[in-house]
Amino acid sequence: MEADDWLQLATFAGGCFWCMVKPFDEMPGIKKVVSGYTGGTIENPTYEQVCSGGTGHTEAVQITFDSTIIAYSKLIELYWMQIDPTDAEGQFYDRGDSYRPAIFYHNEEQRALAEESKEKLDESGKFSKPIVVAIEPAKPFYEAEEDHQHFYRKNPERYTAYQHGSGRAQFIERYWGEHDESK
Repeated sequence: MEADDWLQLATFAGGCFWCMVKPFDEMPGIKKVVSGYTGGTIENPTYEQVCSGGTGHTEAVQITFDSTIIAYSKLIELYWMQIDPTDAEGQFYDRGDSYRPAIFYHNEEQRALAEESKEKLDESGKFSKPIVVAIEPAKPFYEAEEDHQHFYRKNPERYTAYQHGSGRAQFIERYWGEHDESK
């Protein structure tokens, strides 16, 4: 095994990428969480281009993780707890393709784990509607502008207001339990 074979990528889209970084950022085994864009038709899109539509990109986070410390399946479990998996048209008050939820797999093992996890969540009865999150092969990932990286650290008040104003925090609390912004 190569020295860095244990480092893997996970790419998840769950609406606004500002809200998708913090839950993964401080977990053991996470080496890096980057906000960016994936799945579109142009190289190196800007935030304005993606938000205005027409590029085909989705806001996403790309996570570099140590697979000897945290399993991909655990990342998927955490992912489900950050989104409304029954809404394919966006997340909370962010609407449209650039905010759609998706799991972008990097290999067949990740695809199989994502499909299995989605099926298990769908069958659990936790949600009254079907789980509609897309599971697609990873495509080129373009890092977002610096002001979008680790937004929750740079703008904690604005981040918290956005979490609550969008309805995300209340949704997470309703379906998964207490929402703790101090973590």
